[in-house]
Amino acid sequence: MSGKARYGFAFDPSCDTSRQQGREQGEHRLKQQTEQWMWRIATGLVVPMPVLLLYALAPAEIVVTVVAVLFGAHSIVTRHGNWLRQPWVIVAGLLWGQIILSSMVMGDGHGRAQAVCFGRYFLFIAALQVWILPAARIRAVLARVYGSVAIWLVAGCWQQYIWGHNIWGYGRWADGALLGPLWAPRAGSGLFMTALPGLFPAAIRLSQREGARGRVMAAAMLLGLVLTMVLVAQRMPLFLMLGGMGIVGVLVPRLRGGLVAVGLLGAGSVALSPVLAPQAYHKLVVNFIAHMHAFADSPYGMLFIRAGVMIQQHPWFGLGFDGFRHACPDPVYFHGLPWLGVAEGPHGGATGCNLHPHNYYLLMGTMGGLPAMGLFIALVACLLVTIWKDVAPTRDPQRLMLAVVVTLVFWPMASTSSLLTQPTAGWLCMIAGWALAASPVASRLQYVHGGD
Repeated sequence: MSGKARYGFAFDPSCDTSRQQGREQGEHRLKQQTEQWMWRIATGLVVPMPVLLLYALAPAEIVVTVVAVLFGAHSIVTRHGNWLRQPWVIVAGLLWGQIILSSMVMGDGHGRAQAVCFGRYFLFIAALQVWILPAARIRAVLARVYGSVAIWLVAGCWQQYIWGHNIWGYGRWADGALLGPLWAPRAGSGLFMTALPGLFPAAIRLSQREGARGRVMAAAMLLGLVLTMVLVAQRMPLFLMLGGMGIVGVLVPRLRGGLVAVGLLGAGSVALSPVLAPQAYHKLVVNFIAHMHAFADSPYGMLFIRAGVMIQQHPWFGLGFDGFRHACPDPVYFHGLPWLGVAEGPHGGATGCNLHPHNYYLLMGTMGGLPAMGLFIALVACLLVTIWKDVAPTRDPQRLMLAVVVTLVFWPMASTSSLLTQPTAGWLCMIAGWALAASPVASRLQYVHGGD
């Protein structure tokens, strides 16, 4: 008999195995709890994003960063990496790499750091797609938030139009745009981004379920949105909303008659705007005609020419992250574009500058050259193919409107705000991630909470 056995300390292998199993079970429970809390925190941050993008841009940027970091940690801890094999993620990674490379070649230390952080937007979109929004109930909550924000904006715009000031005491902007319940001219873009995914699905459902009465109610809802957009007097959001209505009219037959009526009444409201809203008429009609008549000498034309000259002179690497902002006042770029029929000349000189070129595609070209512009086009194509796959307009109007909004925000012939700052980056990332989460591919990629 051994010494241990003699004194009652015989070794029992089963005890050691039980302790090991207990430790493993404890670690597994801790892992599940940690993952659940990470998901709850991320979801709690994402759902109020539409409000933050109106009133708290710095917190909105923090939310994007925190959710991206949490999703990265989640993917590492849970070994959830099947989402990395998606075409759009691969192209986004190549685009990110090109911008980093361009910033290393052309930029300074600050630009390189910003280029590295640029990837947080792609991580945020992926987090929405496969981690936060695959559940239909969370998407339904987000849709209600979007709809509520859209109604809030409409009410604020009409209050300012009728009483001459909004809840903060502000009147119209200097160029005649309504501010709505805000203090800067962002009501038009905010209403476009919230009304189409938040209110249009309800209009489509009304037209499907309530017969003639439902179609009239749906048309009245859409007419109210168009009239509000006309009063807001921001051209691009109005054009995009009208474009969205046109797509819906093509894909949803029961709304076509109502949308034709809305279009005619909307055109009538523009015709009456010299009397009802002279400032809106001047901006929507007079300024637009002037810009189109002499586009090269308009502010938008000057930005287009300046960005084109930059890309022409730096076709492979651009100017690095946010290079347009820093290089725009440099006289070396005060040239025309003879290959487009724009003669040589200063074209506004330093006065023709802005913080960004007002176009996503030109922005990518100035940051990373033609390779970045090409990769951005490929990224948009990958997103649209996934988002539009198997869309059923009448059966799933919510998904239809998400696809429509993503298509419109990436429309190349448009004047846009900078993709590098809020609220534009936040609106775009939210709608892209939401649309991807509603697509069939999301169900194959989502992570089952608490699983291995």
